[in-house]
Amino acid sequence: MLQNIRSNIQGTLAKIIIGLIVVSFALFGIESILLGGGKSGVAEVNGETITPYEVQQTVNLQRRQLLAMLGDEADPSLLDEDRLTAQAIETLIQRELLVQAAGELGLTTSEQTIGAIVGSMEQFQVGGQFDRDLFRSVLATAGFTPALFKESLREDLVTNQLRVGFAASDFATPAELAVQARIAGEKRDLRYLAIPVDRFDDSATVDEAAIEAWYEDNPDSFMTPENVDVSYIELTLEDFEEPVSEEALREEFELTRDTFEVPTEARVAHILLTREAGESDEAYAARVAAAGDAIAAGEDFGAVAGRLSDDIGSSAAGGDLGYTAGDTFPAPMEEAIAALAVGDVSGPVETEAGTHIIKVLDRREGKAVTFEEVRGQLERRLREGAARDELLRVVEELRDLAFNAEDLSAPASELGLSVETVSGVARGAGEGLFADPRVQSALFSDEVLAEKHNSPVLELSPERFVVVHADTHHLSERQPLEAVRDQIATRIAAERARAAARAEGERLLAALAAGETLDELANAGDYEWQVELGATRAANALPAPVGRRAFTLPAPEGEGPVRELVGAPAGDIYLVELTRVTPGSLETLSAQREALLRRSIAGEYGSVLIGAFENALRAGAEIEVY
Repeated sequence: MLQNIRSNIQGTLAKIIIGLIVVSFALFGIESILLGGGKSGVAEVNGETITPYEVQQTVNLQRRQLLAMLGDEADPSLLDEDRLTAQAIETLIQRELLVQAAGELGLTTSEQTIGAIVGSMEQFQVGGQFDRDLFRSVLATAGFTPALFKESLREDLVTNQLRVGFAASDFATPAELAVQARIAGEKRDLRYLAIPVDRFDDSATVDEAAIEAWYEDNPDSFMTPENVDVSYIELTLEDFEEPVSEEALREEFELTRDTFEVPTEARVAHILLTREAGESDEAYAARVAAAGDAIAAGEDFGAVAGRLSDDIGSSAAGGDLGYTAGDTFPAPMEEAIAALAVGDVSGPVETEAGTHIIKVLDRREGKAVTFEEVRGQLERRLREGAARDELLRVVEELRDLAFNAEDLSAPASELGLSVETVSGVARGAGEGLFADPRVQSALFSDEVLAEKHNSPVLELSPERFVVVHADTHHLSERQPLEAVRDQIATRIAAERARAAARAEGERLLAALAAGETLDELANAGDYEWQVELGATRAANALPAPVGRRAFTLPAPEGEGPVRELVGAPAGDIYLVELTRVTPGSLETLSAQREALLRRSIAGEYGSVLIGAFENALRAGAEIEVY
């Protein structure tokens, strides 16, 4: 289809269509086509709008998380844009409901707490210290502004308070605890005998007729994977980095030295008084005056804040708000702070939040930096900045050239780039660059694989781009018998060994039922057998398959044990005899184990409670998805 467009773009019909599009833009406005004339939001929750920008941010975050978790194993379908968008909208709706609920409950987080968390995050640190430039750079790369990031962090903290509060509000009743203790503290006595599958392995007995029969009976086995021979152009930021001259470094320093200077910062505390519903002017003024009088009378500022301040987030810390460089708090507060000396207390200061009484606890003077102190940062900034500009310029040119070219040789030649090749890139099983789900999806798309077009230029990260072309497509085909003869013989021998080990287990079970004992059978067959007394779910030395099955077997009835054969993934067989089950009890649990059990039950019930609360919020909300 794209090739037909390319071929006919100069035709008369194409020119007529383009003319009609231009006229429609002129008459009705491009906005009506791009925006549909509807609302600018994606969804609305109780009157609060969820914007397309928020959705895209969440999609990008989900994509990065999936790639970080799954790496080369990521399923391309999990990264589908429509799928991620739907998940992002649902996530944002649920988040907005929790934020609104937290606000109604008066939950909040202080600026001091947010600042402490941001300052402690390793991704914003250089040499163990918070770096403002790195902070802004990392956020810009992720599509955040500092204000947006802090607001997102604030919402995370208050919604987490809500969740933790619900989780901590549930507990285990004595009856529930007793039931769980009965299960968790249960002890089991058992014996087991191991029948190793290797004892029955005899590859030499697999004859040619059996191999040929297996090959004919399993036509879909031993197929070569579908694969492609690929040519590609990869562009990275490092490819475009060049040394920076001394003159450029010093010029940049002179232009930006103010950004490197550490500003003067004041550490402040406040007492916030907010007017209560129905409170009269006189009563409110009396409360403000009472706070001022207490301080004037010599009472400790922090004590007054703890007693009278309506700011829940800071009152417990004596009203401490941390440091400000003059841009943290509302303008009236910052003006009052700038006029105060260390230790001074302001008069009442009015903001939208209420009335503040402010005290300056400390002031640390800013300092200038030298050229040598920031030389490394300047060099990195200029080098990467110039390289990024050049990278993006080349990427844009490559997009146009690759779209109109039949392969990658002409675009590479025009831009002075290198075309790399790799053979046998398998669908869903590439390595390195070709393990990336986005590259796999593009390479095996109809446009690239069937129509032989170049792929779009893929942005794998802001600093890495790639475009691919499928040179030769190799369909999956059955390998000849000669190439897989040994593999078939090994497989037949393994199947026979597994069957023989299972048959030996059945023979031993029959012998036990006839009256023989486990130790007699083990000695006669030279098998290893073990006894495990008092095994619990949390602590036992049992092989994994035996441990999993031993605690699901029914308790013995009467005098005889319960016996069963248990298979291991490798083919080994275990003959298990369960002789006794002793139920646990709360009295036999250690204090530590009982505490863990209580927390486990409370955590499970807390999760159910949170889920029910979220469902109730959803049911009572006005939600519209556009």
